[in-house]
Amino acid sequence: MADLKLTDVAKTYGGKVNVLNNINLEIEKGELIVFVGPSGCGKSTLLRMIAGLEKITGGELQIDGQVVNDVPPAQRGIAMVFQSYALYPHMTVRENMSFALKLAKKSAAEIEEAVNRAAKILQLDDYLDRLPKALSGGQRQRVAIGRSIVRDPKVYLFDEPLSNLDAALRVATRIEIAQLKESMPDSTMIYVTHDQVEAMTLATRIVVLANKGIAQVGTPLELYERPENEFVAQFIGSPAMNLLAGEIVETGDATTVKLDDGGTARSAVPTQTSDMGLKVNIGVRPEDMMLTEGTDYLFSDTVSIVEALGEVTQLYFEQPSTDKDTVIAKLPGIHSDIRGTALKFTADPAKVQIFHHGQSLYYR
Repeated sequence: MADLKLTDVAKTYGGKVNVLNNINLEIEKGELIVFVGPSGCGKSTLLRMIAGLEKITGGELQIDGQVVNDVPPAQRGIAMVFQSYALYPHMTVRENMSFALKLAKKSAAEIEEAVNRAAKILQLDDYLDRLPKALSGGQRQRVAIGRSIVRDPKVYLFDEPLSNLDAALRVATRIEIAQLKESMPDSTMIYVTHDQVEAMTLATRIVVLANKGIAQVGTPLELYERPENEFVAQFIGSPAMNLLAGEIVETGDATTVKLDDGGTARSAVPTQTSDMGLKVNIGVRPEDMMLTEGTDYLFSDTVSIVEALGEVTQLYFEQPSTDKDTVIAKLPGIHSDIRGTALKFTADPAKVQIFHHGQSLYYR
C-alpha cells in the first residue's frame, strides 16, 4: 500500500474558473481519509485528480514518493468505487470481479485466488454465480468493492459509495466497509461523502474542504471537540454548534464571556490580559446544553419548537426579534410537553469554544 502527498495542488477550468487552491495534505499508508464539505467544495474533483481522471493544473501529487501528475490512471495503482455500482448486468458476480484481471492477462489460477479472497472478505462466497439483478443494493455495492480488491491496488478511492442506498442499507454497508478496513489494516483508502455519520465513524482523519481549500484536518473527535474555525464548528455535528455573541470580561487560564443576550459563558480556553473586552462568539453544541434553575446561566429563552426523537428531544429557540441563527438544545429522553416553557441552560466550561473573527482562540 502507499503514502500520498499533495503539495500546493490546484484545479482551474479553462484558466479562469478556480475550484481548488493550495491543497497540502500527507496521507500515510493504512489511513482511511474522508473528504467532507458542502456541495461544490471540490471534494469529488480532488478525488478524481488523485485518480488521474481530472488533470492537476497546479502543484504536485506523489504516490509512494513518485510524482504522478502526468501518469495515466491505469498506471497509478489506484482502484475507484463510484456512486453507481457499474456492474455488467449479463455477467455473474464472479465474472464482474474477475473482468479487470482477465484484461490484465492474469492466469486462471491467479484470478480464482484473487476472486475467492475478495469474496471471503466481503462475504460474497454464496453469490458468486448470481447475476447483479438477483442481488440487493448493498450486495451490488459489495461486488463493486470486490472488483477493486481483486486488483490489489496501492490506494482505494470511494466516491460517495453509499448515496444510492436506502437508510437501512447505508447503515449495514457502512459497517461492512468499517469491517473491510479492519481486515485490510495496511490498505490506504480515501473516501468522499456528504454524510457526517460516515465521516465520523469510518475516518482515521477527516479533511474538511471549504472556500477552495482545506478548512481543517484532524481525527473525528479533534474536529468535533476542537474545531479550528466557525465553519468546521457548524459543519461537523448535527445539529450544528450554537454560536452566541458576547464580550470577554475575564481572562486567564479560564475565560468569562458576557453574552449579548444577558447570559454568562465560562470557557476553559485560556486568554490573555490584552483580550479583555474582545468581541467574540462562544460555541456550544446542542448536546452540551444543560438545564439549570440558578441565576448563573449561559442561555435563557422560551421553547418554540419541540422534536421528540425518542432517545433525545431537540428544543428550538427561534429568537424572532434578532437576525441570529436558531439556538438548539438537545436533552436526553422525552420532553414532549415542554413547548412554550421558559428554560435556562449552562454548559461545562471544557465544552465551550471561543471564536474571534471566525477563528478559534484555542489554536492561536
